[in-house]
Amino acid sequence: MHRRSKAYYTFWKAAFVGIMGMLIFLLWYATNEVDYVWRWYRVPQYFISTQDIEIRAEIEGEVESIARHKKKAALTVAGDTETETYEVPADGIRVYEGDFIFPGDVLATYEVTRPGILLQGLWLTLKVSFIAIIFGILIGLFAGLARVSDNPCLKWLSITYIEFIRGSPLLVQIYLWYFVFGTIINNLLSRHGIPPISSIWYGVASLAIFAGAYVAEIVRAGIQSIHRGQTEASRSLGMNYIQSMTHVILPQAMLRILPPLAGQFISLIKDSSLLGIIAIRELTKATREVVTTSLQPYELWFVCALLYLMLTFSLSMFVQYLERRTLIQ
Repeated sequence: MHRRSKAYYTFWKAAFVGIMGMLIFLLWYATNEVDYVWRWYRVPQYFISTQDIEIRAEIEGEVESIARHKKKAALTVAGDTETETYEVPADGIRVYEGDFIFPGDVLATYEVTRPGILLQGLWLTLKVSFIAIIFGILIGLFAGLARVSDNPCLKWLSITYIEFIRGSPLLVQIYLWYFVFGTIINNLLSRHGIPPISSIWYGVASLAIFAGAYVAEIVRAGIQSIHRGQTEASRSLGMNYIQSMTHVILPQAMLRILPPLAGQFISLIKDSSLLGIIAIRELTKATREVVTTSLQPYELWFVCALLYLMLTFSLSMFVQYLERRTLIQ
């Protein structure tokens, strides 16, 4: 029986490898049919870019002296009425003592390594998603507690918020936040001499409020899954509603809501790709810009998908770690 079981798993593992190999072959065959040239060697420059910075003269005159000190050098240009000294890298000097130069001439150059456009987009996606997740948790927690509250005003406000947000597409909500609420708020701020709010914060607001509605339902379901006897027992010990929720109900509910919360936050990271429509250069918009200029759609969209997979898989592993730690405690 053990041998049959081992053979069974070996067969289906081989089947998985075969299927994946077939898919890769079909992709390769399809790209050959459309006469596409793979250029993976050009992808790294969109993660780390190197730029030559030029130090130019501001006055007309003669290079009076070049005093080198280790990796730096002090380059002095003497004009008719003024003298200027430039601190330049010693190995990047492009002039010699005695040279006559004009304003705008290159005195020295040096290289600067900067994050590429894809790395910038990845960082902005992380930043926006993290902030939206934090605010989404807070909004969802309060809305979920209000949803199960005995106060009819809080309960109806929570239901209205949840149903409105869940009943309209996220794309429409982003448009509303940016073009409607954003315009109104920034106009009011400008009348009082206050700088306008950046579009990134309207994007964060739309994502946080959208996620908050789903988190609220997750919190409500988690609270209602705890037996009512737990609440009655805590109240019989003299706890009020807030103490009962804080010390008895929510700690137990958290164990049950962690998996659906992880799924919601993974969806939020992917939903952040919609923010490109309001000129936020997150990962998807950055990839689209690079594809437009480089004409490498296959490589770059594969890289974009892998970067999103890296983010969502890391979050999934982190939530599973929290689950294990919680169960141990």
